[in-house]
Amino acid sequence: MTTSDIWDPEVYGCYADERARPFFELLSRVNADKPACVVDLGCGTGELTTTLCRRWPEAEIHGVDSSQSMIGKATSGKATSGKASTGPTFEVADVRDWWPARPVDVIVSNAVLQWIPEHRDLLARWVGQLAEDGTLAFQVPGNFDAPSHRVIRELCRTAAWREELSDISRTSPVGEPGEYLDLLAGLGCEVDAWETTYVHVLPGDDAVLNWVKGTALRPMLDRLPPGRHAGFLADCARVLGAAYPRRPYGTPFPFRRIFVVARGPAGSSGV
Repeated sequence: MTTSDIWDPEVYGCYADERARPFFELLSRVNADKPACVVDLGCGTGELTTTLCRRWPEAEIHGVDSSQSMIGKATSGKATSGKASTGPTFEVADVRDWWPARPVDVIVSNAVLQWIPEHRDLLARWVGQLAEDGTLAFQVPGNFDAPSHRVIRELCRTAAWREELSDISRTSPVGEPGEYLDLLAGLGCEVDAWETTYVHVLPGDDAVLNWVKGTALRPMLDRLPPGRHAGFLADCARVLGAAYPRRPYGTPFPFRRIFVVARGPAGSSGV
């Protein structure tokens, strides 16, 4: 990812299937034919990066993530499918600082850019790092006005938590599909932008809390001393449980995501 190493791979992976689905929907719109170089920026634990080896077996597949623990899990469980028997390669690096050694045929970024306030400038740079007719594909959550985020923002402003957390909860850090269309089309790209709202059915008690513990709550938990975690999570469980009541079949959890696939202009590759 692009923040400090606050990510717990085990917590983040609890809903691996639900988190993987947008990745595959994004890649289904990428029409690259036999790319030589594919990079997954913000690759996390690398399982999804490895699937790119099966999609493009002749390509060099490379994953980049700033979390040492995520990359540690990626390299320890490195698959042998893909080019020869090596699978993808991985490195620990902030995607904001990453620079390819050569033009890239496909850049993929899955649920990363919401952590980067300046990501619009970063997208323009990535377009310039594409090979001729290369593709940039990214997906970001579009649910920052949903109850899962709104009630946590309200909680962080209550008397119990405002001193420590009132400045850390975020309003929407991402744009709408039309904004990304304007940005990337203005750079000469052919752009496919869309949105999808999934309605996940989450099992177990405190299901939405368990989901956001691996994502939205990480900055809060990183800020709070360990002795305050239990109290904060109990308050989160209370407000999230009210916002998302459990049904006999599980907890319905609508989740909106924004997708963009941009094919770079002919003659790009400003590496």
